[in-house]
Amino acid sequence: MKLDFDGRDVVVTGATGELGEAVARLLVEAGATVHSGRARVAGGIDLSDEGSVARFYAGLPPLWASIHAAGGFAASGIEGTSLADLRRMLDMNAVTAFLCTREAIKNMRGRGGRIVNVAAQPGVEPRRGSGMSAYTASKAAVAALTLSLAEEVASDGIWVNAVVPSIMDTAANRKAMPKADHSKWPKLDEVAATIAFLASPQNAATRAALVPVYGKS
Repeated sequence: MKLDFDGRDVVVTGATGELGEAVARLLVEAGATVHSGRARVAGGIDLSDEGSVARFYAGLPPLWASIHAAGGFAASGIEGTSLADLRRMLDMNAVTAFLCTREAIKNMRGRGGRIVNVAAQPGVEPRRGSGMSAYTASKAAVAALTLSLAEEVASDGIWVNAVVPSIMDTAANRKAMPKADHSKWPKLDEVAATIAFLASPQNAATRAALVPVYGKS
């Protein structure tokens, strides 16, 4: 299926990360005008700060889609996880998704649109989150937020979904796990393609979905 974003404005947060960059590239190729929500980098915005996110979205044209690929990861056993660690994961993953989704909905009211969050396999299968409880909890919050808001705004024609990747085949993950079987990991382009479809006008019916992108893992 050919995706057509011609004449449509789309936000991609985390566009300087590997997944966000892959998504932004695919959307530009499909004709979208991509607005990059660059998190916590020089020239970017703090996506966990309510005022910063509100100002960013307030300055945008009418949006067709908002894709939230910004986030972070940390792993440690529970005894080595501080309250600050938990709050950091919640800020980086759940709070950023909440604020960006809320502001995108404000922008889209009355026209419809598409919102795609990025959860993670441990967030929907918590037993897979052993040794990373703070990260798991933060991604579970993203999943719950996605499903609740999907019902809330469905009558406005705003479809809210999330992709749920397992460990993705990125340079950073290969470096961190050099002995893993990388052939089983979903590729960045595969995850990006799933996100692009969910965000596209061609997605006429799928909403309130947590779409697993696990590859062979």
